[in-house]
Amino acid sequence: MTAPNSASPSASPSASPSEVSAAVVAEEIATEQSHVDLVYAELAKAGQRAGLVEADGLARGRTERVGQARDEELTGLFERDALVLHAVRRRHALESQYEGLVFGRLDIDHAPAPAPITDAGNGSQPDVLGSRSGDGHPEREVRYIGRLGVRDDDYEPLVIDWRAPAASPFYRATPVEPLGVLRRRVLRCKGSDVVGIEDDLMVADAPDDLVVVGDGALMAALTRARGPRMRDIVATIQRHQDEAIRASARGITEITGGPGTGKTVVALHRAAYLLYSDRRRYESGGILVVGPSAAYTSYIERVLPSLGEETVTLRSLGDVVDAVSTERLDSPAAAAVKGSLLIRQVLSRAARDAVPDGPQELRAFVAGHAIRLPRPVLDQVRSRALRQHQRNLARDAAVQLLAEAAYRESGHPEREEFVDRFVDHLDVAVFLESWWPQLDPREVLLWLADSERVARYTTGILDADQTTVLRESMQAALSTGTWSVADAALVDDVSSRLGPVQEPPREERDFYEIEELDDSQAYGVTEVQPVRAARVDQGYTVTPAGARDRLLVGRVGRPEEYAHVLVDEAQDLSPMQWRMLGRRGRYASWTVVGDAAQSSWPDGAESLVARDEAFGTQPRRLFHMDTNYRNAREIFDYAATMIRRSVPDADIPDAVRETGVDPVDGALGDDVRAAVQAAVDDLLDEVEGSVAVITPAVHAARLEGLSGVDGSERVLVVDPMSTKGLEYDATVIVDPDAIVAESPGGTRVLYVAMTRAAHRMTVLR
Repeated sequence: MTAPNSASPSASPSASPSEVSAAVVAEEIATEQSHVDLVYAELAKAGQRAGLVEADGLARGRTERVGQARDEELTGLFERDALVLHAVRRRHALESQYEGLVFGRLDIDHAPAPAPITDAGNGSQPDVLGSRSGDGHPEREVRYIGRLGVRDDDYEPLVIDWRAPAASPFYRATPVEPLGVLRRRVLRCKGSDVVGIEDDLMVADAPDDLVVVGDGALMAALTRARGPRMRDIVATIQRHQDEAIRASARGITEITGGPGTGKTVVALHRAAYLLYSDRRRYESGGILVVGPSAAYTSYIERVLPSLGEETVTLRSLGDVVDAVSTERLDSPAAAAVKGSLLIRQVLSRAARDAVPDGPQELRAFVAGHAIRLPRPVLDQVRSRALRQHQRNLARDAAVQLLAEAAYRESGHPEREEFVDRFVDHLDVAVFLESWWPQLDPREVLLWLADSERVARYTTGILDADQTTVLRESMQAALSTGTWSVADAALVDDVSSRLGPVQEPPREERDFYEIEELDDSQAYGVTEVQPVRAARVDQGYTVTPAGARDRLLVGRVGRPEEYAHVLVDEAQDLSPMQWRMLGRRGRYASWTVVGDAAQSSWPDGAESLVARDEAFGTQPRRLFHMDTNYRNAREIFDYAATMIRRSVPDADIPDAVRETGVDPVDGALGDDVRAAVQAAVDDLLDEVEGSVAVITPAVHAARLEGLSGVDGSERVLVVDPMSTKGLEYDATVIVDPDAIVAESPGGTRVLYVAMTRAAHRMTVLR
């Protein structure tokens, strides 16, 4: 690639950024704009080529195949579909409007040539780009870095994909170890227009023709306003972050660090890198990204698509299990009971219990013998059947055990004859429909709302207060028609005990039997009849008629397993939630992100046990982030002083940016809404982006509909737990003492709230 001539007689690398004239900056921007224009022109041609391939593939589907063999025809259809799919994906990638398609440039000196760079992700050597002379600099090479690799008609690279090994120096070069890089430049674009540049000089003695513009890309990015979505950091990844992103794909990669250190966005870039480095494995096996809340998943949802990846599955903890989707949080006491491993013993008892309103005995007249099997015998049969089988898969085993028990009571001389007639007996079939139905795991969980049942299930496991809390939480689910986030893991646990719900066998018809169809069936219309909720497991569609029915809509299937599982805010996961994720990552590699000082789960030791069980014996590696890029130093020092009182060993990173403005302490007074509104209005004048009012539940109702004086949509009111993983330009912390009292993590949750602001923070006590 030929290096554009950046020479300017009026500029020198020794000049400070402020001494570089506006004319020189404009000239540099024009140079970069010419290359970006070339890239977009080539991109348009590539899009046209992909469109032609797609059209050709579709045309193949219309080709006459008269006389063609069936196997050859199927092969042709498969090739057509594969061709069209590839072309559509390529065209979609090329047409997607990524913000800043070309974002970086490297000026590399190949005299002497740097040591080869090894791709830490898969151990492969980089694609070495030939160094071609550039206007009198035969030893110098220019590489443009972007979100997508683009080549010209001669197959020369115009842009290198940021994940490619050849792009690695953009992130790993430092003044201490420049890796041959003279200058690293970040291009700030709006659409296809270059609107700004920021340079980092990597060598002390730079060539005279190398212009250095701006105060550094990282600091420029940190001072920009926050929006409603997380931005990727692909243009400003730092060396220590890049090491975590490109770490080995195998085993467990743990990323730790205090607030604002970029853990989340580094982990998301790692997911994009894994897809690039081993697409066959991770696209077919899937990558699951799990975050703490729906607000979090909404905040990060555009990061991976902006990096060219659309195939990752994004879930909040309340959405991991099929047919359960919720944002409702339990009280801290209820969440602690449901999250502890003790609840597994309670669920085990429930999953093995008799169904409500089931028959207490079996009466039938089989082979001339009156049979009566009382409840103790039925309980014994159920217990024996469940020793070796999941409940929904144990019906045949239960029938055989019933037959054996009935045979022993009957005195019939021929065992095989009696058992055969018993198994096929109509009365037995009717009995089994109500005694051994297919069970939806959510139905079993709702049994805990019954006082008598929950008392039996918890005896010797939970104390009286814990039992009451558990029962009341399940009654709350029934009254609201919504599950809680903690319930999702319990549904998953019960499902693993029951096994998948089995479809009823299709009715067989005689070959000559003619079925009369009504008009709706003749035209392919399926009539949906409302049924009671308990029969959702029998393959019918439930028409919601109440809160209980809403809880049972859909079907809980087998957990889908993934090739890679990424868990953010891992310190908040309960042991039961770790077990839920473990079922989806049995053979997966993992990326785990967390900070113990921000934990809202009270028993970290128990959670670590469940986490280690989910990970298995895979190798582990740790990356620690120790620089706070989010918070101004003044804000973070305020928060750090607070958390050190409760958590002396908290992981406290170094904040790298100062604003000169300290957090404001104020009083709520008697009129809470007026005090908060005044604080919000002041902050709207000081920042360009979002202002979050973080409030405990006790004040939430009074602050509904809060906005700026001009009705600004930049203002939002959130609860402390929902701020996990998010960031704002400014925050108003309402009544910190109430936040501590209401939150499951106490002071740790307040610490989370106090580290969400990038530029300004007001605390109203």
